[in-house]
Amino acid sequence: MTADVSPGRAPATSRVAGLVAAAHAGPTLAVTVLVVLLAVAADLAPGRVLLVAAAVLTGQLTIGWSNDLLDLQRDRRSGRTDKPLVSGAVPVGLVRAACLLSLAACLVLSFACGVAAGAVHLLCVAAGWAYNLGLKSTVWSWVPYAVAFGGLPVFVALAGSTTPPWWWPVGGALLGIGAHLLNVLPDLDDDAGTGVRGLPHRLGERWIAPVATVVLVAATAVVVVGSSPPVALAVVAGVVVGVLAILVVAGRGRLPFLAAIGIALVDATLLVVAR
Repeated sequence: MTADVSPGRAPATSRVAGLVAAAHAGPTLAVTVLVVLLAVAADLAPGRVLLVAAAVLTGQLTIGWSNDLLDLQRDRRSGRTDKPLVSGAVPVGLVRAACLLSLAACLVLSFACGVAAGAVHLLCVAAGWAYNLGLKSTVWSWVPYAVAFGGLPVFVALAGSTTPPWWWPVGGALLGIGAHLLNVLPDLDDDAGTGVRGLPHRLGERWIAPVATVVLVAATAVVVVGSSPPVALAVVAGVVVGVLAILVVAGRGRLPFLAAIGIALVDATLLVVAR
C-alpha cells in the first residue's frame, strides 16, 4: 500500500532530507565537530561544550540555508538539480522559516556563552552571511573564511573564560582560507556560468590546489611553532604534510585535490591535539 502524496508536494521524509541537504550538511557537521573537539581540548565542562556546539550548529545552519536561498536563481540558471530548492525537494518557505529560526536560536545560544564570546561568534556568522551576500564574487572571497575560522577558536576559549593562544586564531584563519580554495574547486564551471569571480576563480583550476597547499602548510607551521608539540608528533606531522604537498604539486587527476584535503585534515587535527 503506497502513501497518497498530493501533486507538487514532496513527502515529509523527502522534505526533511531536502532541508538537511540545503543546510550544506557536510561542511555544517564538519565545522561543528571541529569546534566540539576544540572545546574538549580547552577543558570546557560538558554542559559548556554542548552549549558551544549548539551555538555553532545553529550558526552554521543559518549560513548554509541562506546560501541556497540567495543562490536560488543562479542555481536554476545553472540547472543545479542537485540543489533541493531547485529540484523542489523542499519548499522555499520552509527553508526561509528554518533559516530565521536558526538565526534567532544562534543569537540566544551565542550570548548564553558570555557577552564577549557571543559577540565573537556572531562576527563569525556575519562573515558567513557576508560571503553569501556577495563577497564570494570578489577577490576578497577569502576574508569571510579567514574571519570565521580564525574567530571560532577565540569563541571557544572565551566561552571557557580563557584567552586563546595566538596560534589558535592564526592557524584557524589559514585553515579557513585553504578550505575556501578547495571548497570552490568542484563548482568552478557552474560559478563561471553565473558570474561568480572569487579569488579561487581568478587563480584558475591549475593553481587552486598548489596555492591552497602553501596556505595549509603555513597553517601547519604556525600550529607546530605555536604549540611546541612533542618532537615525535611534530616530525610525523611534518613528514605527512611534506609528502602530501609533493603529491599536490606532482600528482595528476584528482590526486592533488585529495592530497590538499589531507593537509587540511592534518591541520585540523593539530589544531585540536596540540595545545
